[in-house]
Amino acid sequence: MESYDAIVVGGGITGLTSAVYLARGGAKTLLLEKNDRGGGLGNSFIREGFLFDGGVRALESAGIILPMLKELGIDLEIVKSPVSVGIENSIIHISSKENLKDYENLLKNLYPDHGEDIDRVISVIKKIMKHIEVLYGVDNPLFKDLKSNMAELGKVYLPWLFKFPFTLRSINKLKMPVEDLLGKIVKDRSLNDMISQHFFKNTPAFFAMSYFYLYQDYFYPLGGVGGLAESIGQKIQEFGGSIITHREVRELSPDTRTIVDHKGSSYKYDQLIWAADLKQLYKVTKTEGLPKEVAQEIDEKKDQLLSKHGAESVFSVFIAVDEPPESFKAISNGHFFYSPSRKGLGEIHRSELRSLLENLSETSQEDISSWLDRFCEFNTYEISIPVLKDNAAAPEGKTGLIVSLLLDYNLAKKATEQLTHKVFKEELENRMISTLSNSIYPMLKDKIIFSFSASPLNIEDYAGSSEGSIIGWSFEEEIPVTSSLLKGSSSVNTPIPNVLQAGKWAYSPSGVPMCILTGKLAANRALKHKKPSHKK
Repeated sequence: MESYDAIVVGGGITGLTSAVYLARGGAKTLLLEKNDRGGGLGNSFIREGFLFDGGVRALESAGIILPMLKELGIDLEIVKSPVSVGIENSIIHISSKENLKDYENLLKNLYPDHGEDIDRVISVIKKIMKHIEVLYGVDNPLFKDLKSNMAELGKVYLPWLFKFPFTLRSINKLKMPVEDLLGKIVKDRSLNDMISQHFFKNTPAFFAMSYFYLYQDYFYPLGGVGGLAESIGQKIQEFGGSIITHREVRELSPDTRTIVDHKGSSYKYDQLIWAADLKQLYKVTKTEGLPKEVAQEIDEKKDQLLSKHGAESVFSVFIAVDEPPESFKAISNGHFFYSPSRKGLGEIHRSELRSLLENLSETSQEDISSWLDRFCEFNTYEISIPVLKDNAAAPEGKTGLIVSLLLDYNLAKKATEQLTHKVFKEELENRMISTLSNSIYPMLKDKIIFSFSASPLNIEDYAGSSEGSIIGWSFEEEIPVTSSLLKGSSSVNTPIPNVLQAGKWAYSPSGVPMCILTGKLAANRALKHKKPSHKK
């Protein structure tokens, strides 16, 4: 049985980050990934000459990703990925914070009777943008060697460190659900929906309202988002680390520090970083041989986590169109948030959805179809057009689209029980295409070469993510992990001896930058326990 200083379970961006820093730090490192390649939801693939991104559509540096690449010596060719926001026929393009005025005008043109409400919304966004500028106003110190530049420490970091704790306290005051915050300052439900409905339900207000700032920070790796994972994977091997794919961990024994994969292979570790679904960690962990109080703490954590749920998932349609990219460029940038109607979803995705799920077996097909029609008509779509960012992403004169909307996992699961997974996907896919064909993209009506889709069930199966969640825990119930930046360093701790956690299930709210940050924190912690015998 092979023995390692550190084993990382899960080859998404979190696990890749942990593994690359472990290997770089001289630890004998093994990364185990259940799929045929790493990246998780940060993957890209090609279908009939069209490049599609399977999960993340673009990346935001947020003071973390680009400094990490620089520190690791990774030369990833990237381009800016500007965002457009549209409601009905009104569309704005975001390239700087000055475009916030365009957003304000867009809303006031659509909701002329609610100017004061919109002023309050814009005021909140400006306040949050100032907080973000403090958080990310300098390269993240995590990836800087301050000892080598004391002048920079005095001129840049000390002022930043003085502002930082005050900013964190202000951020913590904005942890309420974004719907609640908007409910206090916005009277019109449709206006509330236009601002909030493309976020996950009950998303913390600060996290949601910071996105106008983060939209300016988006970038795209040429060749697809999956290039980030591929480049980190190559660095792991350059640093002497090992990666084994098609390996799913089925048993973890902390008393002997061993894990067993689904093929029966065993591995021994000094430190283990779990960068996969946390529910699965506690399902496979055996407490035999551990002190009674430790085993009890593990069991209590297991019961807590298994009772919680993941946040909403997404449904994505991948579309190849016999239409040149210029037609789409005339409408928006390559990353586009679009609402076909200013009316908004209202209760369609809340009380109506709950009623539908509770009574699905007794609900007529006509009523289900009516709900799906309205769900697609009044929703907000995230649209990614890779060829507008990378001109090699589609055959000459053609365009690929990735169109997504938020979808409740239970709806997909229960609808599949009533119909079949294939039929459910086709029903939703056709409605999404029809909605866009009748609004912003009339060229879709007779120019589609092919289309296919992925539901929350596909995400759950591929990524091993509970309920197909792409951001971790639901915001609609108490979050069972660290959710405060002030306590971020403790997010990697577990009650399991010599086991650390990282990723979207370890800290909430989470995105790619926070997954990378927790992955690095876990690696740093594990490296402190590395045995001298494995130093290079």
